[in-house]
Order: sequence, then C-alpha cells, then structure tokens
Amino acid sequence: MTAKGNTRQEILDAALELFSVQGFEATSISQLAEAVGIRKASLYSHFENKQAILDTLLETTLEEYDKHSIFARADWDDPDFTRNKEDMTPEAAERLCLGQVRYILHDPRISRARKMLTIEQFRNPRMARLQTRQNYTGVMNYFTGLMGFLIRQGKLTAHDPEVMAAQFCLPISVWINLCDREPDREAEVMDRIGRHIRQFFALYACRPETGKITENREEST
Repeated sequence: MTAKGNTRQEILDAALELFSVQGFEATSISQLAEAVGIRKASLYSHFENKQAILDTLLETTLEEYDKHSIFARADWDDPDFTRNKEDMTPEAAERLCLGQVRYILHDPRISRARKMLTIEQFRNPRMARLQTRQNYTGVMNYFTGLMGFLIRQGKLTAHDPEVMAAQFCLPISVWINLCDREPDREAEVMDRIGRHIRQFFALYACRPETGKITENREEST
C-alpha cells in the first residue's frame, strides 16, 4: 500500500515537472511512465488517464497554495483577520511581500504550477481561469482590501484603493515573471521590490496631524 502511494506521488511530481516545461498537451503517458521508471500499464493502475493526473495536480497544488499564500482566505472586514495588521508599518509590509515573493519563486510545486498555467492558459479554458484567479484576481483583491484597511487606519491617504492596489502589486508581478525567465536576476529584483514598496508608502503616507499625503518636497512659501 505504501509503495503504491509513493508511486502515485512520483507520477504527480513527474507530471508537474514535465507539464511545467513542455505543457500538458505535449506530454505523453509514455513520457510520464518513463520519467517515473514504470510501465504504461502500471501508470494506468494509479490514474485513469492524463486528464485525471492533471485534475489531481490542480487540486493538490491549490490546496498547498491556500495553506501558505497570504492571499488565501483574506477578509479585511473580519476583526480576527485584521487584528495583527493594525500596526502595519512600511517595513512590515516589505517583509510580508518579500516573503511571499520568495515563497512563489522557490516552492518547487508552486513555481512549477505557475509555469504550467502560463504555458496552458491560451489553450485550456480551465487553466486560463485559474491563471487569472491565482495571479490577478486573488492578488488584486488582497491588496485592494489592504489599501482600504490602511486608509481606514489613517496610515495612507484616501484615494481609490483598487488603483492603489494596482500601483502597488502589478509591478511586483512583472518582476516575478522576470525572475522566472532570468533566475540569476533575483537579487536585483528583490532589491527593486523593496525600494518600490518603500517609495509607495512614502508617497501615500499620511501626516498624523493632518491626514494629508506626505510629500518629499519643500512647501512653497
């Protein structure tokens, strides 16, 4: 029983690796069996077909993502969720975001799943929807909620939270994609993300006594 369970996981691991490099359609059952070191007939004793492998991969990867992603189960109207965020500083926001970026880039399953969705999004409607959910909708919802929360807390000046969220997180998404293509630029990208976050908070920060945006220029006399 244990051996069968191990083989099933090996098939999933091999499938995710191959799907993330050459795509779902281009990967054959024969290639999967060869990667695991088993016969095709043995593979079919674990999964009915290649689609069943993909379905299981998506389910398990999403479960893993939901366990560790800061974007999962965010509810900015829930006092239990926001309790430890009421004193969020620019430094804390920077640590939060850099930690999430490192997780996205370096968790093997999440990294490969993102690359698989990138490859398959233009030919598989289900994966296109997942790509939008994981890499746009969930991210934007989280940061729109965060901006609204920080505005209500008097930490940021009041502007459109959705536009602020886009200004904050979409450049980071571009830099993550850059790291996917050019991994040797990660140190450069992480430094740039940190500078981006610090500048964002400097531009939108409120003066406690006035509630107005802090500007990095001398006031005219």
